[in-house]
Amino acid sequence: MKIHEYQARKILSEAGIAVPPAEVVVQPEEAAVAFKKFDAPLCVVKAQVYAGGRGKAGFVKLVRTADEARDAAKFMLTHRMVSPQTGPEGAPVNVLLVAPGVDIDKEFYVGMTVDRGRNTVTMIASAEGGVEIEEVAARNPEKVIKEPLHPLLGLQGYQARELAYKLGFKDKLANEAAKLMLNLSKVFFATDASLVEINPLVITKDGKLLAIDAKINFDDNAAFRHQDLSLLADESQEKPLDVRARKADLNYIALDGTIGCLVNGAGLAMATMDIIKLHGAEPANFLDVGGSVTSEGAVEAFKIILSDPKVKGILVNIFGGIAKCDLIAEALVQAGKEVGFKIPVVVRLEGTNVERARQILAAAKKDIPALIPAIDLTDAAKKVVAAVA
Repeated sequence: MKIHEYQARKILSEAGIAVPPAEVVVQPEEAAVAFKKFDAPLCVVKAQVYAGGRGKAGFVKLVRTADEARDAAKFMLTHRMVSPQTGPEGAPVNVLLVAPGVDIDKEFYVGMTVDRGRNTVTMIASAEGGVEIEEVAARNPEKVIKEPLHPLLGLQGYQARELAYKLGFKDKLANEAAKLMLNLSKVFFATDASLVEINPLVITKDGKLLAIDAKINFDDNAAFRHQDLSLLADESQEKPLDVRARKADLNYIALDGTIGCLVNGAGLAMATMDIIKLHGAEPANFLDVGGSVTSEGAVEAFKIILSDPKVKGILVNIFGGIAKCDLIAEALVQAGKEVGFKIPVVVRLEGTNVERARQILAAAKKDIPALIPAIDLTDAAKKVVAAVA
């Protein structure tokens, strides 16, 4: 789960990390009022979206008057932000952050994430802040410092101090930087985050250490432990079908193909997408309905898949274990009657009571002609690809 920058800054501030003042606004006039409130020669107006590349897209503006703040806010709130991370459709902008300008002397990057290669949480730091860390890693990989953490002890004081010195901090600022990294580590573990980063972390001309920008992503699997954090989600920044699937406890990811997939089990879903590609077509989605498929879940899954106008056919690939095949077949028939299949739906079932399930599907063929039974996964893939050709 993602949250906005202004929300991440608040979490960091509550953890003892110095964050400069800012105002959250939703109307152009509020931006002008915020500018006057700060009484600063320069302010920055920043769009709050779940994507990077805001500056290059024109959605981070430096303003020198209240009128400029109002105009910048009006532009951002009436246009979708398009960047490489949003795709051509862009992202809506409903909230802005207005903050006084900071007289920056040096910029740094500090973050924490899960390193899949090392199977551990890792702190990442660089003396080249202010740009995306991916760019620094590609251009100057030696300038990206990675410190793997103990899975139980987390970031230790000596590690934080060593990182501070490697980044070039000295004396009092080195101690402050080490303390900031320890506080950042506490935020990461306390919130079950998957990513926490400050970019840039800056030293001001008067020697202050400030977190100018912040980003936090949370592990969805731990959301049940953080109901307060779940309330921070902004559904307007997500694709409607993703939101709908999450509320139905379905694991759904939209793709670019024409064949919808309804599968129980993540591994089986991956194999299903692979075999569709093997036979010359492209999957339209990843959709894992879980091990216990219910009639309600099947109906909602079909509705979500059919909401995608690109879908020309559906492959249902279910292994009946916890939920027996005959119960799954009955759920599919009910879904077909309720939703009304107007495109071919190829069904491959295997597992407990599979023969009974095939009888149910065969009997339903008269009322639901779009249902096409398959013997095995290869047969199912060939049939659905042929049906949409």
